[in-house]
Amino acid sequence: MKGIYFINEKWVMNDYKTLDESLEIQKESISSFISTNSIETIKLNPYQLNDYYTIPHALYYDLKQTKPQIDCLIIYSEKVIEDFIESYPARWLVLKSFFNKVVFLDEVQSYHYQDIV
Repeated sequence: MKGIYFINEKWVMNDYKTLDESLEIQKESISSFISTNSIETIKLNPYQLNDYYTIPHALYYDLKQTKPQIDCLIIYSEKVIEDFIESYPARWLVLKSFFNKVVFLDEVQSYHYQDIV
């Protein structure tokens, strides 16, 4: 199974967390999900610094260039990407179409991919 994950480095979970804590929680949760479900993470752009995407427009651009079909896009929460969804609804629909499933980890009771598809 192949997947791509998105982390918002500028998103703060709530008033009780710092930016660094929010980033660490996103990374740990997604890493655990990837490990538990034996997901192979894909890096579309060889010049990309991280194994994950931090800019939705960059992900969209790379998907349009390579036109892959990937099993899942993993995001900690819809709140992480809601500004993009609200600002670019049509682009979000196209971006989602490259994946069989978009997984928001905060909505998943059990972190097993097979249970949510």
